[in-house]
Amino acid sequence: MGLFKKIQGFFHDDWCSKCQSEMHENLRQLYALPVMVDQYEHQEEVEYFTGRMQKVGSKAEIPSGMYACDVVAYQCPACGYKVVKLTVFLPVRDQEKFEDVYFFEKGELDRFLWGN
Repeated sequence: MGLFKKIQGFFHDDWCSKCQSEMHENLRQLYALPVMVDQYEHQEEVEYFTGRMQKVGSKAEIPSGMYACDVVAYQCPACGYKVVKLTVFLPVRDQEKFEDVYFFEKGELDRFLWGN
């Protein structure tokens, strides 16, 4: 059974990488990233996102040609492990052209998301 959970965890973002339990989604929020088409570059610093992301209620609020970020915060109910997944995409005609996916495991976005 443990091997099966490890395999599942490898293919699912919402499975804990520490204990292979299914994690709970604590937060899901959409943000506009005011960067126009062809101007986005892969980023290594979390400050790039925290200094630019603007909370929006839906994709319809994101101006044409501007990137967006889908942020999902997970926590494992078994061991308490936390991770935030940030997906950068370009909304194009009701579809999403994915650019990057980042995982933050050290609380890098906590202050931005919860004001901690």
